[in-house]
Amino acid sequence: MQTIELDAPDGTIEAIVARPTGQGPWPGVVVLHDGVGFGTDLRGNVEMLADYGYLAIAPNLFSRGRVRCIRSIFDALLRTGEGPPIRDILAARGYLLADVDCTRKTAVIGFCLGGGFALLTAAQGFDAAAPFYPGLYGDYRSILNGACPIVASYAALDPSLIGAPAKLDRALTALQVEHDIKSYPATMHGFANVFPVEPLLRVTGLGYDQDAARDAWQRIFAFFDRHLGTEDRVARPDAT
Repeated sequence: MQTIELDAPDGTIEAIVARPTGQGPWPGVVVLHDGVGFGTDLRGNVEMLADYGYLAIAPNLFSRGRVRCIRSIFDALLRTGEGPPIRDILAARGYLLADVDCTRKTAVIGFCLGGGFALLTAAQGFDAAAPFYPGLYGDYRSILNGACPIVASYAALDPSLIGAPAKLDRALTALQVEHDIKSYPATMHGFANVFPVEPLLRVTGLGYDQDAARDAWQRIFAFFDRHLGTEDRVARPDAT
C-alpha cells in the first residue's frame, strides 16, 4: 500500500493505493471513508480489497482541511449533490482507469458519509456501488436515475437512518436498478468498522459486529463477481 498525491480538479489531494499481488489486470474499487477520515480501519479495508484481487484507491476527502472539507461534504450530501467531494471521487476513479492493470471495471464502496457519496456517484460511471449505512437526502429517484447496480448494508437499530433501506429499495425498484439491500438485526451504525474507541462503543451498544460484517462483505463480493467480471476469481481470504 502506498500514499500518493492524486490530481483532482480542485487541487491535489492525498490518497492511498493498494495493488494485488501477481499479474493483472484487476477491476478497480474506490473506497470512501466515514466521518472519522483516514485511519487504520480504512487502511485495513483497502488492503483487504487488494488481497481479494482488486486495485483499490481511497481518496482523502478531508485533504484540504477538515473544517473546510466538512462544509463542502455536507453541502453536497444535503443540498447540491455536486462539488469538490464528487470531483475528488471521480478523479480517484479516473486514476484507476488510467492504470494499465485495471480491467476498466470499477466499483465504489463507502461507509456512513462515504456511503452517501457512493450513492451520489452511482450514476457517474461506476459498474457497482456498495454503500454501508449511507445517509442520502433529497429525491432518491432523481439522484439515482441511471445508477449502476447497488448492494447496500444497513443496521436495523440505526436511529439516524430509520426507513432508509425501504426508501432506497422503492427508488431502485422503480428505476429498475438491480439491487441487494439488507438491514442487519441487532446492529447499530458502524457495525462494519473498527474504531479506536471500540471498547467504549461496545458498552453503549454500538461498534463492530463480526457476523454482520462478514455477511455484508460476502454479499458485496458475490455482487461484484457478477458486475465486475470476477466470477472466475481464485479462493479468497476471510473478509473479516
